Amino acid sequence: MKINDKLSKELNEQITKEFYSEYLYLAMAVHFEDLNLEGFANWMYKQATEEHEHGMKILKYLVERGSSVKIDKIDEPKFDKSSIKGIFEQALKHEQFVTKSIDNLMDIAIETNDHPTKNFLIWFVDEQVEEESSVEKIINYLDMIGDKGNGLFMLDRELSKR
Repeated sequence: MKINDKLSKELNEQITKEFYSEYLYLAMAVHFEDLNLEGFANWMYKQATEEHEHGMKILKYLVERGSSVKIDKIDEPKFDKSSIKGIFEQALKHEQFVTKSIDNLMDIAIETNDHPTKNFLIWFVDEQVEEESSVEKIINYLDMIGDKGNGLFMLDRELSKR
């Protein structure tokens, strides 16, 4: 069964969103490298790798279903670098944007009665819960410790273990 054209178009757009997410997290990682916060950088590098894997997963799914894949332009990632907590708040806002996009994909899959795609998307729905939760946890830690001092050093060491 071929994927509905509208759903195929939206899945292609999701690939671009996932690869943009990879670029965003790479840019954030490099910024943390510049601040000598290797643990924070490590966390972002791992996040970037996950986003790449998400994009590839959707790409391969489209190929498997016989749909066309369109590789689109990825915009330069931009974010406010003024605070560590602020960077994670921006990451959370971005993950919430991705969650809405995944929810929209699920809505279209339900609307078009595409059971294989609904099943495929369940993994992404669950993954977004984890994505948002992990960023919120770091924001909560930063609320407790602030952007400087021993607590920040300890959190940086903890994030290096990811």
